Amino acid sequence: MAVGQSHISIQMSDSETNGIPSRKQSSPDLAGRGGSVLTFHNICYRVKIKTGFLCCQKTADKEVLRDVNGIMRPGLNAILGPTGSGKSSLLDILAARKDPHGLSGDILINGAPQPANFKCTSGYVVQDDVVMGTLTVRENLKFSAALRLPKSVKEQEKNERVNHIIRELGLTKVADSKVGTQFTRGVSGGERKRTNIGMELITDPAILFLDEPTTGLDASTANAVLLLLKRMTKQGKTIIFSIHQPRYSIFRLFDNLTLLAAGRVLYHGPAQHAIEHFQSIGYECEPYNNPADFFLDIINGDSTAVAMNKTDDINTESIEEHNEYDKTLAEKLAEKYSNSAYYQETKAVLENISVGNKKKLRAVFRQITYANSFLHQLKWVSKRTFKNLVGNPQASIAQICVTAFLGLIVGAIFFGLKEDLAGIQNRVGAMFFLTTNQCFSSISAIELFVVEKKIFMHEYISGYYRTSAYFISKLMADLIPMRTLPSIIFTCIIYFMLGLKPTAQAFFTMMFTLMMVSYTATSMALAIAAGQSVVAVANLLMTIAFVFMIIFSGLLVNLTSIMSWLSWLKYFSIPQYGMTALEINELTGLNFCNSDNNTNSLSKENCRQMSQVICTGDDYLKSQGIDASSWGLWQNHLALACMTVIFLTIAYLKLHFMKKFS
Repeated sequence: MAVGQSHISIQMSDSETNGIPSRKQSSPDLAGRGGSVLTFHNICYRVKIKTGFLCCQKTADKEVLRDVNGIMRPGLNAILGPTGSGKSSLLDILAARKDPHGLSGDILINGAPQPANFKCTSGYVVQDDVVMGTLTVRENLKFSAALRLPKSVKEQEKNERVNHIIRELGLTKVADSKVGTQFTRGVSGGERKRTNIGMELITDPAILFLDEPTTGLDASTANAVLLLLKRMTKQGKTIIFSIHQPRYSIFRLFDNLTLLAAGRVLYHGPAQHAIEHFQSIGYECEPYNNPADFFLDIINGDSTAVAMNKTDDINTESIEEHNEYDKTLAEKLAEKYSNSAYYQETKAVLENISVGNKKKLRAVFRQITYANSFLHQLKWVSKRTFKNLVGNPQASIAQICVTAFLGLIVGAIFFGLKEDLAGIQNRVGAMFFLTTNQCFSSISAIELFVVEKKIFMHEYISGYYRTSAYFISKLMADLIPMRTLPSIIFTCIIYFMLGLKPTAQAFFTMMFTLMMVSYTATSMALAIAAGQSVVAVANLLMTIAFVFMIIFSGLLVNLTSIMSWLSWLKYFSIPQYGMTALEINELTGLNFCNSDNNTNSLSKENCRQMSQVICTGDDYLKSQGIDASSWGLWQNHLALACMTVIFLTIAYLKLHFMKKFS
């Protein structure tokens, strides 16, 4: 135990920086340099997983973390481990961003229970970038400042804070450059990551969490990001992050290391003492080997990369033979750590500060507080949404161009409709196409919530805005430009090319009907897509729904002839309401049998001799069971409005109650 004794002497001399404090140290002194200290006590986490298919599914408990204890002080606190070790779960739990079901244990800040709104006051940088690519770096930071800082902070002070962060993060040269999207090139990966970090630094959090901050970055850029975080620790910040396999230049920056495998702690303490700990249990790091790689080799049982003492009782033969991870190895390594001086000292400190400081985690994980009012949130979220629409006009322009093109094509096909028997068929066919097109063109609304799902979830949990503010802003940005304008363009092209009723009332009624059909179909798309993660699934559901709706639209089958036990389905058909309204608007008052201007027209007498009873538009509407009165027209609009409200309510509720925790 000579090595173990030397470890203890080092710890005691370094207790004020990154060593483990002695048992006698009281909780108020834990912060050391004035920053916040986070301690976690007996953290256990289980999740329920489903196995099998459909009716044969079984639910089983999976242990993600078991009896995890530790102290995170001001400095760089790294959580290291292989894939599936539980490092991201631990990070989310410490940041109060994990579903509390199946979670037990205590988390304290400076010896006191976590504040109820801890997730809103701390900073959390997610693994995938969640900045708006169509906005500049400065605009993204201003958005965070506007929503996360209270109204009591003046606008000038907010701008000064944004400028200060831009300078601190070295973003001055790209401050007014767009972050970048899949269509437009923007800042580099490192600058994008720093922008993400800047979004969280707006509130000047004492504790900053980062999930895999080096993911997607080259070695040099990753090193620059960690150097930036290291400089931030000089200001007393506690930075906690998960990382998979850092290079040595990054590893040597760590102040504290937590090594996980299979949900167990294999080491927790000063990063520079980790190699000595593994030496004490029989593992020798080869010269010039990266310590991070060395630790992962031990965990994975790669005996070709480590030298073990002959007296060690850890057997890795099964791992070499089967080439798979053996949990027994992790348990044995965790047992070795639990018998070490590092664990005993850490446990003593944790027991000393946890007395009387217990609080249910569930309330902490659920509560979200907001710095600003609903109207202020709506203003800024709407402002960003419209900026995003203008900054990424490809979809809008494409939809308008396609609408104009289709309008011209349909106008050419049905050009100059005549008041004869063929005119009835052509008019009804045109109405069918118009309503069907409005429905299927609304499928693009599916992406409205799916594409930005990660951004919404992160910003909502962080307390940027309420669900209602986000929902209304998205409706304003989508319904007004993407649904209203194409309907106007479509009507203006089609109406005059087809030669429909030459009255202003009929023209605007048709325009209003197409808008209502588009709004209702869009609302249905939002109701289906809200909460979905895969666009293809939502697309499939929408397509199937519209196909069944089209069957009951009134063209493919006469609705009066459908059996009573199936006829009720017509009340759920959006095209049926739209097409009925268009037919009433156009066909009422038209006569198709006594037109002297058309050579193909027939006299009423000839029509009846040929068993033709449809000589007027009213006759056709009657044969379809359509009420041609004024109320018959507007009840279709009312039905569409009711369906729109119902679908939007469903979409909002799905968004509101969507699982936002990982």
